[in-house]
Amino acid sequence: MPEYYFDIETCARGDKPDMANDEIIAITWQAVDNHTGLPRSPLRILKAWESSEEEILRQFYPVFDPDYPWSFVPVGNNLSFDFTSLIYRYRKYGKEIKAWKLFNERPNVDIKSLLVMCNGGSFKGCGLNNFTRKAHSGEKILEWYDAGDYGAIEEYIRNETEAFLELYQHLLKTMPELWKGFAREIGLEIPGESQKQQEESNDQD
Repeated sequence: MPEYYFDIETCARGDKPDMANDEIIAITWQAVDNHTGLPRSPLRILKAWESSEEEILRQFYPVFDPDYPWSFVPVGNNLSFDFTSLIYRYRKYGKEIKAWKLFNERPNVDIKSLLVMCNGGSFKGCGLNNFTRKAHSGEKILEWYDAGDYGAIEEYIRNETEAFLELYQHLLKTMPELWKGFAREIGLEIPGESQKQQEESNDQD
């Protein structure tokens, strides 16, 4: 399955994010293995400061193509924000993407709910920077962008990607065993386990 780590960066100039008006300044993606989470391709970053928001959206459209949802399966955190931003910003440049194509047809892996559970069920404080080696929350992006410190933004993006993938790889490794422990506790049959135990018993005989 073609899974891709996916994230966008925006410049929020108000007190709260305004996805209809906040400019997308970077689009990031990287192919990852759906079993291990390890990268399968170099990290791609489209940067508005090297061209424009309109240009990076134009370049990304055939990669993300809403009409072929299984060709690009996003893996990320709080993907509803990214999807909504894309809908609004493509609309600004004359491309209409129907919300149901992203929210209903597009398969995705979003770890936001897991972070909420890791945070004891609380949404407050469940940002990725509180659970990984991500160095910043992203509050400085606007400051860096307005100052022309694009290197700091790119460093932030690369750090965020590495931090996310480190956690994602750990989750892929540990979540199956976590579920198996629960299944054994409630007496639920684990697919393949009985056959494996039988084969091991036959080998001992």
